[in-house]
Amino acid sequence: MLGLLINKKEKQEIHYLLKREMDEILFDLEDHRIDHVIKRSMKERYKILFDLFKRVASHQECMKYVMNNKVKKRKSE
Repeated sequence: MLGLLINKKEKQEIHYLLKREMDEILFDLEDHRIDHVIKRSMKERYKILFDLFKRVASHQECMKYVMNNKVKKRKSE
């Protein structure tokens, strides 16, 4: 286990970067031109990013990025 000390501004930056990267992955997952093998690795990366995101975001904000809900929502729109 590793520890990390960050200040408030650094936390906000990490929060922003993780959200942006997760949004990109969610967007790319809906692209039918991307092979399913690539999508599987993208989902694995999303899981790692989401686990990091849970450490810097509120519970309410994390719920917006729960992958199953996000994919289902976009498919129904």
